[in-house]
Amino acid sequence: MPVRLRAALLHLCLSALFALLAALIAFRLWYPPPLAQAVDLQHIFLILLGVDVVLGPCFTFLVYRVGKKSLRMDLAVIVAVQLAAFAYGFAAVAQGRPAWLVFNMDRFDLVPAQDVDTRHRDAAAPAFRHAPWTGPRWAASRNPADAQARNTLMFESAQGGPDLPQRIDLFVPLEDEAAALRARARPLDDLRQFNPAPAVAAALARWPGADGWLPLAARARSMVVLVRRADAQVLGVVDLRPWAGDD
Repeated sequence: MPVRLRAALLHLCLSALFALLAALIAFRLWYPPPLAQAVDLQHIFLILLGVDVVLGPCFTFLVYRVGKKSLRMDLAVIVAVQLAAFAYGFAAVAQGRPAWLVFNMDRFDLVPAQDVDTRHRDAAAPAFRHAPWTGPRWAASRNPADAQARNTLMFESAQGGPDLPQRIDLFVPLEDEAAALRARARPLDDLRQFNPAPAVAAALARWPGADGWLPLAARARSMVVLVRRADAQVLGVVDLRPWAGDD
């Protein structure tokens, strides 16, 4: 096997191991199933891997030649550029990670870390002041009690600014909204209007205690949150459609 090919393969193996570790963090910790599909992380990550994992070894194959005086410098530049590109892309993945799954009136909203409104962080409860790094957490949101604050929020959201699910200062523990969650939960039979019966049956088989559901609104693909009405307990997120036309 030619030396340059061995060098490129070694570079590819090291890059693949590095990418595997990053994928485990992203897909298992920050975007636990099925939330990766809800924000289309696969597409983003494939681009990141294609640019970083594949191009680096290709450049190594092109420049590697035994006895070349500038070989060390060439390889150092390739690795530096590769790491910088990966760091930039992985930082974007980190910023886009789901931070909060927020109960908002009659549904849940998936709120990425980058969309959290931090202007009122000091007014938020300590549990909600910082976006978690160990996976998304559940919360509920409440409209401001003050009429002027409600009008300001409505005006900002109409102008494309933060809405209720992004305002961490308006978050409360999910259990504080148990009565509203129980009242808004929809019957399981409604899921069959928007999903094939086998898909619904498979999802419910994983959560046999579920007797209601609520939509989970997300950017790429909205999903379903299964709940148990008796104690307003959230059981899990499943990859089912909560309404028509969201494929």
